Amino acid sequence: MTTEESKAALVARLGQLERAARPLNPGTGRRRTLRNAVSASAERFLRRIETLKAFEDDAGSGQGLLAEPIGERGLELERVIDLFEREVVTPGLNPASGGHLAYVPGGGIYHAALGDYLAAISNKYAGIFFTGPGPVRMENQLLRWVADLVGYPASAAGNIASGGSIANLTAIATARDAHGLKGGDLATAVVYLTSQAHHCIEKALRIAGLGEVQVRQVPIDEHFRMRPDALTSLIEADRAAGLRPWLVIASAGTTDTGAVDPLDRIGAVAHAAGCWFHVDAAYGGFFLLTEHGRSMLRGIETSDSVVLDPHKTLFLPYGCGVVLVRDAAPMLATHHYFGNYMQDAAAARDEVSPADVSPELTKHFRAVRMWLPLKLLGLAPFRAGLEEKLLLARYFRREVAELGFEVGPEPDLSIVTYRWVPPGADLERCNRINQRIVEAVRRDGRVFLSSTMIDGRFTLRMVALSFRTHRKTIDLALRVLRAAAAEATAA
Repeated sequence: MTTEESKAALVARLGQLERAARPLNPGTGRRRTLRNAVSASAERFLRRIETLKAFEDDAGSGQGLLAEPIGERGLELERVIDLFEREVVTPGLNPASGGHLAYVPGGGIYHAALGDYLAAISNKYAGIFFTGPGPVRMENQLLRWVADLVGYPASAAGNIASGGSIANLTAIATARDAHGLKGGDLATAVVYLTSQAHHCIEKALRIAGLGEVQVRQVPIDEHFRMRPDALTSLIEADRAAGLRPWLVIASAGTTDTGAVDPLDRIGAVAHAAGCWFHVDAAYGGFFLLTEHGRSMLRGIETSDSVVLDPHKTLFLPYGCGVVLVRDAAPMLATHHYFGNYMQDAAAARDEVSPADVSPELTKHFRAVRMWLPLKLLGLAPFRAGLEEKLLLARYFRREVAELGFEVGPEPDLSIVTYRWVPPGADLERCNRINQRIVEAVRRDGRVFLSSTMIDGRFTLRMVALSFRTHRKTIDLALRVLRAAAAEATAA
């Protein structure tokens, strides 16, 4: 084959491949068809959201997806939408439901979904300022707003990660390097937290290469909050034993009980001991928008690092967690790396780039899902929604006690613990009955409640956090619980 024939064959093949790949870039008409079908599916879901179950126990487990493997040819649009609605949206938990009163609900406000759509269409790269100045400035503007809310100085830096787990990992890695911990130091380095700390903390320690550090569980009080006096005693004992107190981790809203540790007093102890003070406020942080939240979280501004999840208390969709560090320098020292192919970006230093303060280099433009709702709505509806959830928790606690349930402490935020204790029932029988209650609630499906174990007691939890949860939702939950308790006790 001559050079000209080879070139002609190459050009012909390129033309064939271009035509075959053309569906990847649909034209105006096809985009309209696709968009209308997806929008119609979303509208069908949202129009029914008030009547959909919070947990669908009898709709399978998405098994039908496996009957439609990925193949060379695409399926009809209607068939794909039906598959999504039937096998993905319907089974199991419906996190968008106001009846989702379990775990710590995510949000999913509509405005954020539109932000995600714009982010995906524009596909702006959000990791480096040089190539994405707008997305990076947007993220840093949001981070500055959160830093001001927390009470951090102008020297603070941060990152919008995928959630609290990665955000906590980022903070812990920064604390490790800021205190110069090396492999030989791990056996004597000590971390202080409580039994109520989220499990992602110890997971982050392991991933950060700190699996061999000493972890002390600080005793808690009757409200499940860390005791500052006990923290002081543990630190003093460890230092006397030749160990190295290094990291104190407090919680601003634990997942089990919603407890907020006394941050101001813990911070004072941590700093006096020369420890890094980290606050996991993934759940509770944005309650700072309320007067009650500011009172409960007093002292959060003294921390060295903090985590807040907008996909919890800003009602955004899953996949958004903010980490802040009081001083940008150690965060940059831990996470900044350089590749030769990025030399063109090296000179652009107008803003801190997310890639320089986090594990991510490839970074989704997730800031717009937070920016668009805040710009369109302002803070007032978010503040009102959070205040409503605080009051709903207190309302539920009072009313569930009226039904005869044993209730836990007055909620610090919007989580209530409670359990059914029939007269004369021992612990084992109480645990079985409460397990049957939560199973009955799940089978009913109109609301979704969860449980935990506290000091060997099977304990029920109610979390008021969904932006669609209102008083009528709580009243429904109370009716469901009353029936479930009667059924479980009789069984």
